[in-house]
Amino acid sequence: MNTLNGINDKIGKYRWTICALLFFATTINYLDRQVFSLLKSELEITFNWTDVDYANITSFFQFTYAISLLFAGRFIDWLGTKKGYAWSIIIWSIGAMGHALSRGTAGFMLWRGILGFGESGNFPAAIKTTAEWFPKKDRALATGIFNSGSNIGAILAPLTVPFIAKFWGWQMAFIIIGAIGFLWLIFWFWLYETPRKMLEKARIKQAELDYILSDKEDSIKPIKEKSTPPWYIEWGKLLTYKQTWAFTIGKFLTDGVWWFFLFWLPDFLKTQYEMTVEQMAVPLAVLYSMTMVGSIGGGAFPLFFINKGMNPYAGRMKAMLIIALFPLFVLATQYLGTYSFWWAIVLIGIGASAHQAWSANIFTTVSDMFPKKVVGSVTGIGGMAGGLGGILVSQVAGHVFKYYADLGYKEIGYTLLFIFCAFAYLIAWCIMKILVPKFKPIANL
Repeated sequence: MNTLNGINDKIGKYRWTICALLFFATTINYLDRQVFSLLKSELEITFNWTDVDYANITSFFQFTYAISLLFAGRFIDWLGTKKGYAWSIIIWSIGAMGHALSRGTAGFMLWRGILGFGESGNFPAAIKTTAEWFPKKDRALATGIFNSGSNIGAILAPLTVPFIAKFWGWQMAFIIIGAIGFLWLIFWFWLYETPRKMLEKARIKQAELDYILSDKEDSIKPIKEKSTPPWYIEWGKLLTYKQTWAFTIGKFLTDGVWWFFLFWLPDFLKTQYEMTVEQMAVPLAVLYSMTMVGSIGGGAFPLFFINKGMNPYAGRMKAMLIIALFPLFVLATQYLGTYSFWWAIVLIGIGASAHQAWSANIFTTVSDMFPKKVVGSVTGIGGMAGGLGGILVSQVAGHVFKYYADLGYKEIGYTLLFIFCAFAYLIAWCIMKILVPKFKPIANL
């Protein structure tokens, strides 16, 4: 970090202002999606839902989000980061506020779908922005920082949503939280442009632009000229590369773990410890504070190996192998949790922190391997796979929990899901390493 501070002092640090914008957008993203799970208990009573009903609504959000990710990446590559990101947050903010109009399961599915459609643009746009504003060696750290916004959103949600709902009703919780996205748009239009345009406006130095474009491949031209627009690459072409499949499979196997924690943790605390929503606020805030450390620390971790001479991809994969070991702590959750719920919070927190550290790095493997013009598209393909994996986990969780709840042993369902959460990352890492054993960038798209 001292080296990074020295670079910032010498060449400027406007790129970190851009990173801050991505951080706040991701914070808002997770605030909006977390409201529903925190109001689960109240909405179950109001609308007479079962765990399967709840799983179906969350799965509809995830399905819409997953399918939209495939097109969101292409949309961002086509429209450009500035306009594409803006449209994304406008749509998801409208979807978040619209929940207040719901009068039953169908209504919630509709607005969850709109929310998922809009939110699908967040990560393709953020990863593309990171590729535009940071050299490869700094991208995992930048990704870890902006991705930690998901943890801040998850911290703020339990500290605010239950109390808004208590004093003004559950409808106002959706409206107030959803409206925050429109405030972010003001700063986005004021502060964001591409690095070259910022140089023209004298808002960054030539030295900072040179640093941003310091990767060798930034000066490499495609092997042959294409007659199609620079953003347009056929999905079929992208799917011929093992690099695409490594990222896609890695996302499919691991994203479901995070979705599980995000949507089912409140239910776990209610089931296992009979907590009310208000009582969950502090434990969940502590847990997601831990994940913020994992996100930023995990993003910085590969620098340890890169500074020792490893190429960015090799350093990233070595870091990811170590990170993949930490979710194994989740296996002890229910045993140690019998002594105190804080054991459960800490152990799940370690697993969730590992996910965020993993996420900061797996996203960056895309910009390690692919030209900037297709980063959004490849991120969208992998993001869709991650969303589908999340749907699978949510559906399995809902049916498993209902089955064991009917038998009077719902905790067994959580045991089975925790086993999956513990081993998913090691399995994913092995497959990614088999597909792409060494650094092999793609320059001829």
